[in-house]
Amino acid sequence: MASHDPVARHDDNLEKHPESLKENITGSQHEDAYECEFSTKEQRKIIHRIDRRLVVTVGVLYCISLMDRTNLSAASIAGMQVDLKLNVLEGNTSRYSIITIVFFASYIVFQPPATVICRYLGPRNFLTAIVVAWGAVMIGMGFADNYSTLAGLRVLLGVLEAGFFPSCVYLLSTWYTRYDIGKRYSCFYILGSLASACAGILAYGLMQLKGREGLNGWRWIFIIEGALTCFLGILGYWAIVDFPDKAHESWKFLTEREAAFIIDRVNKDRGDARPEPWSMAKFLKGGTDIKIWGFAMIFFNTTTVSYALAYFLPIILTVNMGFDVGAAQCLVAPPYALAAIVMYTTGWLGDKYHIRGPIVKRYGI
Repeated sequence: MASHDPVARHDDNLEKHPESLKENITGSQHEDAYECEFSTKEQRKIIHRIDRRLVVTVGVLYCISLMDRTNLSAASIAGMQVDLKLNVLEGNTSRYSIITIVFFASYIVFQPPATVICRYLGPRNFLTAIVVAWGAVMIGMGFADNYSTLAGLRVLLGVLEAGFFPSCVYLLSTWYTRYDIGKRYSCFYILGSLASACAGILAYGLMQLKGREGLNGWRWIFIIEGALTCFLGILGYWAIVDFPDKAHESWKFLTEREAAFIIDRVNKDRGDARPEPWSMAKFLKGGTDIKIWGFAMIFFNTTTVSYALAYFLPIILTVNMGFDVGAAQCLVAPPYALAAIVMYTTGWLGDKYHIRGPIVKRYGI
């Protein structure tokens, strides 16, 4: 006897026709079946499983990313500035400022195509590859014997890290509805703030290896943190999840039915869960939206302050304010701890009350 239950009929369909999932992903008459199949409690469990696997994994890797790009200041006051003569001026600019800025030159240039490459290769392959590669670059920085070598490695670091942040933000956006994403972004950034807060303390501990194998303390900062990055990048191959349409292929993550539920959920919210063919015109169209430029300017203003703190606060504390190296490394933490509290609070408020503009205006200017 034929079943009159649409979910039961769909289950039979899946067993007889494995391609039915693909049809569901690309649009079919059963779009509502998966959401109806799971109870509210089961839906929450699926979302929380995604939170634990996706947000935590990319958040930890972002934590490492920020630590690797901003540990120059910790290395500088640990002896790098003296060993590599970074206080020497090149024109009117110190060498330290130059190795700081060259990272952003390559980082900016290579960011636009990053999300395209990520979509083509898949997050697991793309993110894992660049994390391990920049970890190797970090280890190389620990053995740099002159200013030119360090500057070149910083350029390469910018190339590799350029793809990480936009790809993570893009990946997170494909998994959540509009008013679920604010809290998740805040948690993602909080883990980054944790890196910035703890980086100085970790660097101070690594400095104590000074003299081991004949290496100065600042070299161990790069070597150990680079090795940690490579290790986490390798683990990330199993932990990072793909886009929802391929989530069932991720190791011990969602079933095909659960992945289809997520796709249906996002489609009902904003209708863009299905991957579209690549189009250069659509890719560039975003640049014609004045709102994009407005948000970019706000982001520019906030990151200018953030990176000024990251690259120069320890130096200001030691050179200009007279703190010893240990105290300076530890005093970096409090501003980021406060930032973490503010981030989660505003993310939670934005999702709960469905507001974005007032929060962005208040804290972005």
